Amino acid sequence: MQPILSVSGVSKTYASGHRALETIDLDIRRGEIFALLGPNGAGKTTLISIICGIVTPSSGTILVDGHDAIHEPRAARSKIGLVPQEIAVDMFSSVGSTLRFSRGLFGKAPDQAWCDQVLKDLSLWDKRKAKIMELSGGMKRRVMIAKALSHQPDILFLDEPTAGVDVSLRRDMWKMIGKLRERGTTIILTTHYIEEAEEMADRVGVIDKGRLLLVEDKTALMKKLGKRELDLSLVDPLAAIPDGLEEWHLSLEDEGHRLRYTFDAQAERTGIPSLLRKLNELGIGFKDLDTSKSSLEDIFVELVGRRESSNEGVAA
Repeated sequence: MQPILSVSGVSKTYASGHRALETIDLDIRRGEIFALLGPNGAGKTTLISIICGIVTPSSGTILVDGHDAIHEPRAARSKIGLVPQEIAVDMFSSVGSTLRFSRGLFGKAPDQAWCDQVLKDLSLWDKRKAKIMELSGGMKRRVMIAKALSHQPDILFLDEPTAGVDVSLRRDMWKMIGKLRERGTTIILTTHYIEEAEEMADRVGVIDKGRLLLVEDKTALMKKLGKRELDLSLVDPLAAIPDGLEEWHLSLEDEGHRLRYTFDAQAERTGIPSLLRKLNELGIGFKDLDTSKSSLEDIFVELVGRRESSNEGVAA
């Protein structure tokens, strides 16, 4: 199946000389939820702005459902709905009129039934006649999403959609995004809340300092890079890790009351049985043990940290 969005060789260098994006190649599958993760200044918003026609790339091509975003900007843009980080609407307009006006900007014929459905899906129906200036911050964020959906786009970009909103509203938005995917909408989101990507995304991309470090199916990524930790609650605290335990690279936690062993759960041998035998030989007793697996956040921090360490080595 052809990707609904194809980014090839896209880079961005500003007139100041700042290189915001290195060469990016990325294909987005039709109907998927794709999460783009990265710290502030990583290039997430720059990449989205280029795809949406807000920023001109220094090089590369972008195809949006077969339309060249640079040479056919109106056709490409009509396929895209964008929810930016900033709330940018006419505060004196009503919620309902904002949707109708936005739909008209894309040359779409009026469709009150569609606009009404969007308002209901986003719990804005009771606010349809209210001026946007009268709404809470969370409600304004919902209006931004409704505005982006007004022209029935095939691709929805959500740039930090839940930044600054409370947990309950964040959960409501996750449900709404799930419904949109069920309708066939392709969703691309950037987020600092890695639990959003962990809960919702089909695939994950990690970007840092303008470089796309990886793109991977979320499940495969967590299986490939995820680690497991074995925590042993000790009967007697240790002041230091005893000699003879070096091969397991243990760490001492909780003021010496806990030993932590990090291992690869996919490896043929985890090293746990031999570790437990060695502890017994050394007379180190434990009263409880617990295992846990890494989260997507752990993997993200490891990837970005690994790249920073690599760069420091090159600089040295």
